[in-house]
Amino acid sequence: LGEHDFYARIFRDLGIAYQPMRWARDYNPALLGRYDAREEVGKQARVLELINAYRVRGHLIADIDPLNALPIQYHPELDIETYGLTIWDLDREFITGGLAGKEIATLREILDVLRRAYCGKVGTEYRHIQSKEQKVWVRERIRQEFVHPEPLPAETRKALLMRLTRAETFERFLHTKYLGQKRFSLEGCETIIPLLDQLVERAAEKGVEDITLGMAHRGRLNVLANVVGNFSERIFTAFEGSVHPDFPADEGDVKYHQGATGERETASGRKVRVSISPNPSHLEFVDSVVEGMVRAKQDALQLAGSPREEVIDRALPVLLHGDAAFAGQGIVMETLQLADLPGYRTGGTIHIIINNQIGFTTSPEDSRSSIYSTDVAKMTQLPIFHINGDDPEAAFRTLRIALDFRQEFNKDVVLDVVGFRKLGHNEGDEPSYTQPLMYARVKAHPGVRAKYAQRLIQEGVVTQEEVDAMIREATERYEASLARAKQIVSERPPKKELPAPAQEEDGSAVVETPVEAGVVREIARSIAVVPEGFNINPKMVSQLARRAKMGEGELPADWAFAELVAFGSLGLEGVRVRLSGQDSGRGTFSQRHAIMYDTQTGKPWVPLTEMTARDGRSLVEVFDSSLSEQGVMGFEYGYSVVARDALVAWEAQFGDFSNGAQVIIDAFIAPGVDKWQQPSRLVLLLPHGYEGQGPEHSSARLERYLQLCAENNMQVCYPTTPAQYFHLLRRQVKQQTARPLVVMTPKSLLRLPAATSSLEELTRGGFRPVIDDEGVADRDAVRRIVLCSGKVFYDLAAARKQADDYRVAVV
Repeated sequence: LGEHDFYARIFRDLGIAYQPMRWARDYNPALLGRYDAREEVGKQARVLELINAYRVRGHLIADIDPLNALPIQYHPELDIETYGLTIWDLDREFITGGLAGKEIATLREILDVLRRAYCGKVGTEYRHIQSKEQKVWVRERIRQEFVHPEPLPAETRKALLMRLTRAETFERFLHTKYLGQKRFSLEGCETIIPLLDQLVERAAEKGVEDITLGMAHRGRLNVLANVVGNFSERIFTAFEGSVHPDFPADEGDVKYHQGATGERETASGRKVRVSISPNPSHLEFVDSVVEGMVRAKQDALQLAGSPREEVIDRALPVLLHGDAAFAGQGIVMETLQLADLPGYRTGGTIHIIINNQIGFTTSPEDSRSSIYSTDVAKMTQLPIFHINGDDPEAAFRTLRIALDFRQEFNKDVVLDVVGFRKLGHNEGDEPSYTQPLMYARVKAHPGVRAKYAQRLIQEGVVTQEEVDAMIREATERYEASLARAKQIVSERPPKKELPAPAQEEDGSAVVETPVEAGVVREIARSIAVVPEGFNINPKMVSQLARRAKMGEGELPADWAFAELVAFGSLGLEGVRVRLSGQDSGRGTFSQRHAIMYDTQTGKPWVPLTEMTARDGRSLVEVFDSSLSEQGVMGFEYGYSVVARDALVAWEAQFGDFSNGAQVIIDAFIAPGVDKWQQPSRLVLLLPHGYEGQGPEHSSARLERYLQLCAENNMQVCYPTTPAQYFHLLRRQVKQQTARPLVVMTPKSLLRLPAATSSLEELTRGGFRPVIDDEGVADRDAVRRIVLCSGKVFYDLAAARKQADDYRVAVV
């Protein structure tokens, strides 16, 4: 680039009008000062480069560590000497591009503004975002909150201190009353509690009616006691070795895994439903589950008549992460990638990192290859704020930016609250074995509450007497809860009854699930008749013709047809149907074709979606998912927990790929009711083989799902005919008991002429747990009965026919 082109590009990228000088005609030293014009323009451009460098890299030298232990991430681009500037230039004036509301400022003033904006108690990463609109928005809000901020009202500051006091007092109260018991303390990161408290308050002001939280065990008890609701009595009852009568499901699992739901009335009088989803010790696996739950809530609101942009603002997902887990767990990346996909979008998630600067005993340099634990989040171009956990006001101001950004752009935001872990991984652990230097600093730290209280006293916001009163109020609050808990344990009142098990528990009853022939014909026409102007793939013409004939009963129904009729009929009956998975639109084996594409325009045609559309929202939806197992399966599980009357199905590309989601299956789906009291009708469709493809794709691992079955917790089925599959899908939402269903869907049977069903089999009866051998003419001649399911039947039937030996019945 020429010199002028180079400078022009810098000015253009910064959004500043710049007209290159025509030196021969416009050079005028008097207008440009006493320095040479070319040198002056060059320095001006380098100052603008310096401004941009602080916006990009200022976070590297921000004061975000309460322990002052993080290594300084010095970068030469933040040094004025890099740009040929010296201390003699500090008092010279330069064009700022409106920095801090000034068009002209000295270099000294410019540096002061940049350090307040980007190098204070909050370090911001946002220049990786490609959208200019979003970058400018974040930049202006940083300027508003941190350069020349309006003072926070005294009442807001007192509220922050009160929540800090309750958070700290809760942890110390437990530590005193139950010394040595595990609670996974929040101490060192107490700022999380006032941050969440204000999140609820401000979200309500913006129209949010429902907040769903997901988090691991660190700080969970504190969140239950001080954010979701006052669940202290329930918590103390568990510490006393009993179960609170209102929460019988707490029995059998540790206290820091369970979920809860509360209703908060904010200071402005608005009510917000706040729930925290149960989560095992698998840390981040609840992330996509929460996203699915929120999507189901939003879809329900949309079906009730609210526009999509409104329902996104009314239901908000909030995920709390650990720093080591956020960097180390792959489920985090999978969940982040779902954020802007059509079938999984929830309008933006507030991610909050409880950053202890340690993972159990592992230091950051051993747990990640990146500078920050949050670097993985940059891939989805969301803003990231690193916050010093010792400054609740900085956290509060950042929260305002984050929540407004989410509501404005419907995108995720990450708040990385940097604190420390006061005790070990659990309260019986000794952390100085592995981090002696860190824990020397931890022991010397007075605590964020004490530091903030002292600050407010010095500034005349509160008195020492008021601070002491806050501590007394919090202590009395927990003492009263403990007294009630001890009374419960001593009196042993009756527990609330859990839902009684339904009568049809063993699956042997035939649930009638037929569909009228006219409905089958209607669906067949919808999926077979191409819209006018749509250019269908020529290879699909014969398949669509076959579908039309199947609807009329002229050809027997194959698997794909029976499945589409099951989906469509449920949609026509007002039941939500949601199918997602890798390549689910077409089907892994090119069998489903629920989504077809115009050969000229690429525009999709989704006949079932169009047929069941209501007020802009379809009751039947099919989505091709990201190449994810655990993330997407977790999402669909969460969706099914909320949408309990819907048919929600996740399909593996090949059945044995479900082992990529083993934690979701083992820790959520199989024990969902017994462990979490979360009924679900989720369907897992697992295509399988035994088709000679070797160990990699020979089986969907039927045996491992059978091993997970106990106390009628879920259903596992290997259907043999299209009609059986049809009725099985409809039965899943018609049966009284909500239970997950694992279906070994076929491969070779998809086009096997023998594996078809008549129209009459769809229009009568239901799923048959046992199918008699209808090929035996002389029952008295039978000497052996073989029980089987699925594909095996056709192999046995063919072998028997070839041997012409009907002394064996195949049932």
